[in-house]
Amino acid sequence: MEPTQNVTEFIFLGVCHNKMLQPVCFVFFVLVYIATVLGNLLIIVTVKNSQYLKSPMYFFLSYLSIVDMCYSSVTVPKLIADFFMEKKSISFGGCIAQLFVFHFFGCTEIFLLTVMAYDRYIAICKPLHYTTIMTRFVCGSLVMASWVGGFMHSIVQTLLIIQLPFCGPNEIDHYFCDVHPLLKLACSDTYLIVVIVIANSGMISLISFVLVVVSYIIILVSLRTHSSEGRRKALSTCASHIAVVIIFFGPCIFIYLRPSTTFSEDKMVTVFYNIITPILNPLIYTLRNEEVKNAMRKLGSRKATLGVK
Repeated sequence: MEPTQNVTEFIFLGVCHNKMLQPVCFVFFVLVYIATVLGNLLIIVTVKNSQYLKSPMYFFLSYLSIVDMCYSSVTVPKLIADFFMEKKSISFGGCIAQLFVFHFFGCTEIFLLTVMAYDRYIAICKPLHYTTIMTRFVCGSLVMASWVGGFMHSIVQTLLIIQLPFCGPNEIDHYFCDVHPLLKLACSDTYLIVVIVIANSGMISLISFVLVVVSYIIILVSLRTHSSEGRRKALSTCASHIAVVIIFFGPCIFIYLRPSTTFSEDKMVTVFYNIITPILNPLIYTLRNEEVKNAMRKLGSRKATLGVK
């Protein structure tokens, strides 16, 4: 006989159990979230309004900032609000919606980072064909494919979870609804679903990471034939991308490319790639990229001039 579905809500245990530390955590997450939204908005506005940032790299960067902003917004506002709640609850429908949107933006970011690595490969290894290969249509198609890929991945994850019976308990030792914590609460055998989750989330992360690493290895090898100035500029750009890739893919692979077991480090690892990474992306891309910094300065001076007038 199938277990009955009698769970109507889930209770989060949260990210910080120490009452004394909760005010510190609250302030920290509020500041990080504000910085994430403002930092990514600044990149989006700069790329949109600067005539110097029209290459495909910045086109992809602006979409990465949009995804980062949305990705962080799926979980952080709820996490911040829960610091004021004695009972950190979420409805069953809200939990499933959060799971879907979280994986949608997370997987879209994975595909976008892979696309950005491909863009750098074409720009550095095939510079004479770059403008003919990376046309506006191709760039738009790659972004659209990233969104569609993220949607397909998320649909699979959500359908796997939504058909499971949940008959209690309903406490999730986490701060948002994710696959592994929910699988632990299911009232049925989840072995096959765990295998599918690993094949879906884990392998997408791993394969994309391998593709990105291979592309950058090829880029680094090809740089030997470039001039010292060209090599320096290419290395600076690639270093930014590599840093973002390692920071984002490492935790994803750790979380999803393993059986449905939980470790005490899981929440902190999730905080890192879900909350910290979206603020690191604008910092890494702006601090290491002279073109973006110059465009921001020109945009700021132009706004100031208009304000004076």
